[in-house]
Amino acid sequence: MRRTTALLVVILGIALLLFAAGCGGDDRESVSLALDWYPNANHAGLFIAQERGYFTEEDLDVRMYTPSDPSTVLQTVGAGKDDFGISYQPDVLLARAAGIPVVSVAGLVQHPLNSVMALTSSGITRPRDLSGKTVGYPGIPLDEPLLKTMVEHDGGDFSTVKLVNIGFDLVPALLSKRVDAVVGAYWTHENILAEQQGEQVTILRMEEWGVPDFYELVLVTNETMLKVKPHIVFRLLQAMLRGYNEAAANLDNAVDTLVKQNPEIEGNRALEERGIRLLAPAWTDGVPSFGWQTTEQWQDFIRWMDARQLLAKPVKAEEAFTNGFIAELVQK
Repeated sequence: MRRTTALLVVILGIALLLFAAGCGGDDRESVSLALDWYPNANHAGLFIAQERGYFTEEDLDVRMYTPSDPSTVLQTVGAGKDDFGISYQPDVLLARAAGIPVVSVAGLVQHPLNSVMALTSSGITRPRDLSGKTVGYPGIPLDEPLLKTMVEHDGGDFSTVKLVNIGFDLVPALLSKRVDAVVGAYWTHENILAEQQGEQVTILRMEEWGVPDFYELVLVTNETMLKVKPHIVFRLLQAMLRGYNEAAANLDNAVDTLVKQNPEIEGNRALEERGIRLLAPAWTDGVPSFGWQTTEQWQDFIRWMDARQLLAKPVKAEEAFTNGFIAELVQK
């Protein structure tokens, strides 16, 4: 009887182990991904990948979150506190010049979203019209040389432009006419907010007025991840690519998923529905696939930054980004 009982215990133990291996033996890799801002249409593909289980299919357990201070994303990713993060091409170059080992592995938006915005009623239609005007900006240092480039490219006198730090209250400052125009406004977001309040606005796109084209949003990781766990990068990008392709194919469904995953933005659904229609073409404009990056676009912006002495030390394009993962996925 004792032998039988002992044998049953052993069999039961083996059965439990097999059950655990088959049902509970989760060997998924935990990954953190810090967002650049609160969830919005820019992140639609990521939330589709999360909801549809595309990350899970790649054996990844992805935790996406918005840091209390999104400006720290490159620091936390560079230090390995976060595995991935969403940031901006110019910021990646500034970070690398400061010795932070971050690398862009995908270009999420192919062109600048940052723009100059003015009320149509102001009569401002081009950058040189800003001469002698007051322009609000969110306190981001890079906005000044960007604006200067636009004004001077159009033959204006930037020395007569008065820049005022208004934080991120761009639309209220513009609508109240505290400023004549704002720089730092996304042409997929702030313009819609203004129009929802009954105002028509004029948008001046940066790349159309002398600023080299650049990737507004990029997905970054650190050099250690690329060297030690490149398979994690590949699998994350594979899931993300599926998510963004699906988002682009059905924009209404993409917004539905975004709101479902982030109920707090339900009140802004109309904004996201309009915004994603402006944004989606910029995900793949002029390139073979979502995520694509080119050496030329990185080098052009490095040259622009160098000419304005914005980089603390030289930065090589081939060290700041890699298109290898996306290119391999596109060829699959």
